[in-house]
Amino acid sequence: MLVTRRLEFDAGHRIPNHNSQCKHLHGHRYAIEITLSGDIITTEGQSEQGMVMDFTDVKRIAQITVVDAWDHAFLVYRGDHTVCDFLNSLPGHKTVILDVVPTAEHLAQTAFKLLDSAYRDTYGNNLRLERVRLYETPNNWADCVRA
Repeated sequence: MLVTRRLEFDAGHRIPNHNSQCKHLHGHRYAIEITLSGDIITTEGQSEQGMVMDFTDVKRIAQITVVDAWDHAFLVYRGDHTVCDFLNSLPGHKTVILDVVPTAEHLAQTAFKLLDSAYRDTYGNNLRLERVRLYETPNNWADCVRA
């Protein structure tokens, strides 16, 4: 069985070597979907009976692991020295420095890596992360799926 939870956050970024408008500082209303697989819990009387995982728990883990860190932050590539220096000059600015260029593909992949160990088989129902879908806009997204 597969279950999916969607969360949204706002963040800024730029693609430093891009040939279009994306090379400029800008932001998006991102959405992230977390898809988990597992067996439906059948233990009589258990709070999660009939579920793969309580959607509240799916949200809580994603919120703590990715969304709170990235929401209203500027996601910047470590190699983008000009922007890193500029953001570091702003007192108290929320900046997330990444080892990769913050494209939708890389953000989906980074989120998958961060979340993979967070969703463990805590219920004994073979729970595991299957896919992270990251929407950069309503019409554009990237999927990172378990190989």
